[in-house]
Amino acid sequence: MTPCDFRVTLLGTGVPTPRPDRFGPSTLVQAGDQTLLIDAGRGATIRLYQLGVPMGRVDALLLTHYHSDHTVGIPDFWLTGWLQSHYAQRSAPLRVIGPTGARTLMSNLEKAYAADIKIRIADEKLPPEGVALAVEEFAADGVVYEKNGVKVTAFEVDHGDVIKPAYGYRIDYGGRAAVISGDTRYNENVVKYSAGADLLVHEVAIARPELMSEAFIQHIMAHHTTAREAGMVFTRTKPKLAAYTHLVFLASERIPPATLDDLVAETRQTYGGALEIGEDLMSFEIGDEVVVRRGAETKAV
Repeated sequence: MTPCDFRVTLLGTGVPTPRPDRFGPSTLVQAGDQTLLIDAGRGATIRLYQLGVPMGRVDALLLTHYHSDHTVGIPDFWLTGWLQSHYAQRSAPLRVIGPTGARTLMSNLEKAYAADIKIRIADEKLPPEGVALAVEEFAADGVVYEKNGVKVTAFEVDHGDVIKPAYGYRIDYGGRAAVISGDTRYNENVVKYSAGADLLVHEVAIARPELMSEAFIQHIMAHHTTAREAGMVFTRTKPKLAAYTHLVFLASERIPPATLDDLVAETRQTYGGALEIGEDLMSFEIGDEVVVRRGAETKAV
């Protein structure tokens, strides 16, 4: 493999808060000749444009769960990727893979945008097959995508008692592996499927102790993994590199959010290995080592 034959790029590392520096959750995986998108949060198309990755060349969109911050960018990615432009040009159906509910989501989007689709076919003569959808659903752990040496395995995670289905993904290619936890509490299935992974990208949540008396803060924290718990996952799985994404920094009108230093300090209570705090457009090139590149350094494979 060449140094960047297997690359994971964080397109969006944020949460529902509409921050300009951290877009909605979305992760790009480029392995061999395959290009995959995991979730499509707010601004995913903008990040793809910044990277020079044409939307029409993404081989599949994989969904972890159906919270809006992970799916609100789907119409933009689907419809903008159909346009006749260098950044789009999808001429075949968009392949969407997700847990039970993917068909309902996508069929309702087709209904919502039926007028746009009809107009563009008539006016711009765009190919109907480029806006078509090929949706696949799954309901249990297992391989959900396999092509040209790239294997993607879905595994169930625990994002809360009623937030189901919720899944993470493991991507294997060329004897290397990357894991995307999805939104989850501390979960044994993440540990199980992260065994032997070179890169483990995990969600995290943190709140200052003085915030924990507030019920809504307790509720949010109860649906996510704390830095201390994430550190335990990293220690047990021993990836070459652990990285955070979907950074849930809770605050109130009176109390500011924790800092990045606070996040690292809490993680270090249980983990002493290599760690990166994810940023939008941070990429990880997976080879004998995992090479980190930031922002302007990140180029399309």
